Amino acid sequence: MPLSEFEIKRYEIAKKKFLLKRRPHPSVRDKCDLDCRLSNQTVEVFEQRPQWNNTDVFNEYPLAKMTYVKTKKEWEIFYMSSNLTWKSYRLHKSAKTIEEVFVIIDCDETGIFFG
Repeated sequence: MPLSEFEIKRYEIAKKKFLLKRRPHPSVRDKCDLDCRLSNQTVEVFEQRPQWNNTDVFNEYPLAKMTYVKTKKEWEIFYMSSNLTWKSYRLHKSAKTIEEVFVIIDCDETGIFFG
């Protein structure tokens, strides 16, 4: 089930704040950029880079995924593992708000999201 309009607005505000802090300088965004996508109750944070042999084609590289579980009223946090599967982030498995999730990902205490 998709998020409510209120939850979507909270996501948009939190996303804007996160990207203002985390996105690369505008002069390099055509080579590497960061963005987020909301689909139903899942948010994905990903990096965008041009394809090595065709700079007109951009590829997305997933970094983090957050899924809202309405029955628990919390966001579960995942990272993309080296074998390209989503794994639960053990240090912070969940958070109560989307704002808290973006803070956890931004802090990246273990280097699992941004290296």
